Amino acid sequence: RAKYQYRSPRYYRGRLAPNMPPPSASPSSRLFIPGPFAAERLEDHYWNTIASDLQVLSYVHKQNPTFDIEKDYRQLTALRLPPKPTRRQLPALRTFRNIPRLTGITVHSMVREAMKDSAYLHAAGMIVQSITGVRASVHKSKENIGMWELRSGKSISVTAQVKGRSAYRFLAQLIDVVLPRIKDWKGVAGGSGDSSGNITFGMSPEAVSMFPEIEVNYDMYPPKMVPGLHITIHTSAGNDVDAKILLKAMGLPFDG
Repeated sequence: RAKYQYRSPRYYRGRLAPNMPPPSASPSSRLFIPGPFAAERLEDHYWNTIASDLQVLSYVHKQNPTFDIEKDYRQLTALRLPPKPTRRQLPALRTFRNIPRLTGITVHSMVREAMKDSAYLHAAGMIVQSITGVRASVHKSKENIGMWELRSGKSISVTAQVKGRSAYRFLAQLIDVVLPRIKDWKGVAGGSGDSSGNITFGMSPEAVSMFPEIEVNYDMYPPKMVPGLHITIHTSAGNDVDAKILLKAMGLPFDG
């Protein structure tokens, strides 16, 4: 029997304890991401130009209050009616503290061919990871759908969440490199918002193949295994009008 026996600590011994993982900002951590090595052009353009213009365009001036003693008295003394159904909360007044900005991007791919061959799902995960720089997470189906031959618990899609500087880098590459090369593409549909400031649009497998990360290593991805993508751009606008103004200023075209 060995003389040394490991005993788990009974209390927190600090960040530098041998059994505690280092913080994510430490180079020895598995979660450490080096950088930034250069300033993002789109992010600098937002803070230097777009932010101030958005504040001016979406600012609502307050009107001077008017008082009518008779009218106010009648409103306060009127009989109370039953409560009305709840309505959507009105957007807050625009100030320099809540200017719409980019909060993140979600890249999702549903691979129907993965129900018969898992190699399609592996290829989709590698493609999503290569163009976003973020490890893709796999999702499994929750229900059985006979018309799709889908079984519960089957891995069927991949998703990547891009945030921070990586989101600006991905959006700049999408606007400047990929979208201009798509033939007969009119732009993002005007009704693609969800009324909360999030804009979603799709990309065909041919358009996904135009990403520089795919073109450089095109032999690694069989053409028939390149999936389509659904891209959701998350903003802090709170409504579709301000979100479209923000994305139009960044260079994303809209149709309608």
